Amino acid sequence: MNSWTRKLILSLALAWAACTPALAQGGAAAAPAAEATTAAKGPPAGFAAPALPKEDEGNAARAKSQPGNNAPMWRGVRESGQTPGSVNLPGAEKGVLIQSFVQYPGSSFTTAGEAWRQVRNQWIIPYGGSLILLVAAATALFYFTKGPIGGHEVNTGRLIERFTYLERVAHWSMAITFVVLAISGIVMAFGKFFLLPVLGATLFGWLSYALKTAHNFVGPLFAVSLVVFALIYIKDNLPKAADLAWLAKGGGLLSGKQVPSGRFNGGEKFVFWGGVIVLGLTVVASGLVLDLLIPGWGETRGQMQVAHMLHAAASALMTAMFIGHIYLGTIGVKGALDAMKTGYVDEAWAKEHHELWHDDVKAGRVPAIRSQSTPPMAAATSSPHRA
Repeated sequence: MNSWTRKLILSLALAWAACTPALAQGGAAAAPAAEATTAAKGPPAGFAAPALPKEDEGNAARAKSQPGNNAPMWRGVRESGQTPGSVNLPGAEKGVLIQSFVQYPGSSFTTAGEAWRQVRNQWIIPYGGSLILLVAAATALFYFTKGPIGGHEVNTGRLIERFTYLERVAHWSMAITFVVLAISGIVMAFGKFFLLPVLGATLFGWLSYALKTAHNFVGPLFAVSLVVFALIYIKDNLPKAADLAWLAKGGGLLSGKQVPSGRFNGGEKFVFWGGVIVLGLTVVASGLVLDLLIPGWGETRGQMQVAHMLHAAASALMTAMFIGHIYLGTIGVKGALDAMKTGYVDEAWAKEHHELWHDDVKAGRVPAIRSQSTPPMAAATSSPHRA
């Protein structure tokens, strides 16, 4: 290939490169021209164009000024009523996204969920927490001003069986499970106010999750122990005339003079019927609903909300009541805790704190020893009774 031939080929290549953009532009310009020609001819016979959607000017303006505002969408969901959607999950209300849209008279909330939230945050949490704190503070004040009750009589060395082994097992089972539930419940309900600022979000989150899990598993155990406890102790907790006299004088807590009572005094019977039977069974029933352990209950939002309000309110009242009972059964009354540990008390303790029961034992109307357990070594008669 000579030099002339090479120059010819190079010239043709340069000319082609220069013409390519013009061809591209010409093709692009030709397409709109073709489309315009086709449009001018009009649609084919029998063709009907779809109707254009009417744009909501208010929503369009909001979308521009407030990007990400989902209020119109949720308003539409609420106003759509209770018509359930299509879901593959079995169960009640699985296809309903939001509870019914109802305006409650005299209130600003419009759904049952909002009503439940307001009751929890404005009533149960502040008033329930205040009640528990007031009872705890009053108990501590009483202890530091009055001190433990009893211990004024000298032991005789003669023991009376106050609690059998079965009674103690039932009592300790209910007491231990109650303490676990009370502590975990307090942390879940009030922990964000006094623990979250101290522990931080991460540690408090782990603690809350662990206590919530313990709460869910210990709850059924508490339910069983409460029923067993009630069946065992109900006979000796039936109300009697002497209980009214005990309650009228407040058990002599302020005067320092014990009021005669049977095996259980009026205060203990009040805790049994009010705290164990009424509040305890309410807490158990509502808790089983929340744990989805009662067939047919807890499947809807409304059932869960009612169960939660009953559970929280009854738990707060029960905890406040049991604070006083735990105090009197441990450090508040001398010898009371030893009675629950060994099952036996000295005659002096029985006479001082439960005189009518002591008289029944001495008269033979009630056996002094009700089981085959071995009594502990009697305390020395020269020291105040320690049960």
